[in-house]
Amino acid sequence: MTGKVDEALGYEQARDELIEVVRRLEAGGTTLEESLALWERGEELAKVCRRWLEGARARLDAALAEEETAEGTDEDE
Repeated sequence: MTGKVDEALGYEQARDELIEVVRRLEAGGTTLEESLALWERGEELAKVCRRWLEGARARLDAALAEEETAEGTDEDE
C-alpha cells in the first residue's frame, strides 16, 4: 500500500530512491528481513514511477489529440 508521503514524491525522487534500493539489494549483505523490506519499498516506488509515467503519457496523448483536432479544423477552413 502506497502512503501519502509516496504520493507526494516526484518522479525523479522516486526513481532515485528506487535506484538506491536496487543497488542495496544487488550488493547483498542484508538480512532476509531487511531484503524483504527493501523489496517492498522498491515495489511501492515502482508504482509511484509508473503512475507518473502513465500520467505523462495521458497528457501527451491528450495534447497530440488536441493538435490533430486543431489541424483538422485548419484544413476545413
